[in-house]
Amino acid sequence: MNLRLLYLYLFSFVGLLIVVIGSIQMVDLGLKMTIFKGADTYEIYPSPKIDGMEQESPDVPMERQKRETNRQRQRQMVSALSMLVVGTPLYLYHWKLIKKESKV
Repeated sequence: MNLRLLYLYLFSFVGLLIVVIGSIQMVDLGLKMTIFKGADTYEIYPSPKIDGMEQESPDVPMERQKRETNRQRQRQMVSALSMLVVGTPLYLYHWKLIKKESKV
């Protein structure tokens, strides 16, 4: 086993690992959006009323939570897609080189 082959296997493994992690994140997000819709929501308790100050409507914190949940899902999707976009070519390129060298 030479150093070049070790390098190729290492980077092929790293690429495959990145693809697996990105896929897991996408499955997680898909399950949260379809089956387990309440998995990433939290209870919002009303803030205590302070004398002389108006309290915001109870719908305002709920809307804020929905927007934040949506933003979090978008960030997770971007992260998962970027892992797939980076990991797939990394894996395929190095695995192709391994196959080519093993034929020789």
